[in-house]
Amino acid sequence: MAERYDCHYCKESLFGRKYVLREENPYCVKCYENLYSNSCEECKKSIGCSSRDLSYKDRHWHDDCFHCFKCSRSLVDKPFSTKDDQLLCTECYSNEYSSKCHECKKTIMPGSKKMEHKGNSWHETCFTCQHCQQPIGTKNFIHKDNSNYCVPCYEKQFAMQCIQCKKPITTGGVTYRDQPWHKDCFLCTGCKQQLSGQRFTSRDDFAYCLNCFCNLYAKKCATCTSPISGTYDHSHWLILAHTCSLWSQSLHPLK
Repeated sequence: MAERYDCHYCKESLFGRKYVLREENPYCVKCYENLYSNSCEECKKSIGCSSRDLSYKDRHWHDDCFHCFKCSRSLVDKPFSTKDDQLLCTECYSNEYSSKCHECKKTIMPGSKKMEHKGNSWHETCFTCQHCQQPIGTKNFIHKDNSNYCVPCYEKQFAMQCIQCKKPITTGGVTYRDQPWHKDCFLCTGCKQQLSGQRFTSRDDFAYCLNCFCNLYAKKCATCTSPISGTYDHSHWLILAHTCSLWSQSLHPLK
């Protein structure tokens, strides 16, 4: 006598009938669909064994129900996006929600690379230097007058040039006699030390630290020959009291 082969749930014979195996247990189609089939998100009907079950984030659809919410085109085997739990084809999503390129005004398609700056977006190929028209990509750039410039072009177009080395000043510049200098270029004519941040004076349009100026140009004490120094604050000289040790030793108070 042949062994019976019954539905695991209703116990009816499966001889000559279609069945589905689940965890090595056989089920008739009716029991399997009642117990395990998913409901379609679109039509709310059960997705039977004879239909393809399309799933996305624990949600399920029939083949015919898996379509764009806006244009109703099928999304089967096609890229798609979601917004507020609604399925959208790439074109509808882009038209409705994607950023527009600040340069060409066309939609920046989902998945494509885009550049962003101060609330604006560009296609990667549209994000170019205003002067040389080359793509900036991930390189440093400077934004000026609603335009973007690569650093070399900005320096050529707008940056001041150091009066000493003739190179652009991007950071750390100083102004002397209405002319721009790099800090590293603004040096004492005598000792070549940086003058930025310290007091200095000038003679014949050459800048000197106070030590060099005193050694070179200050009047000397008639007794000890040391320079009689002073300070210069860009508006006037302040002569410091000079006490000569040799002179003071030779004087005696009157009685």
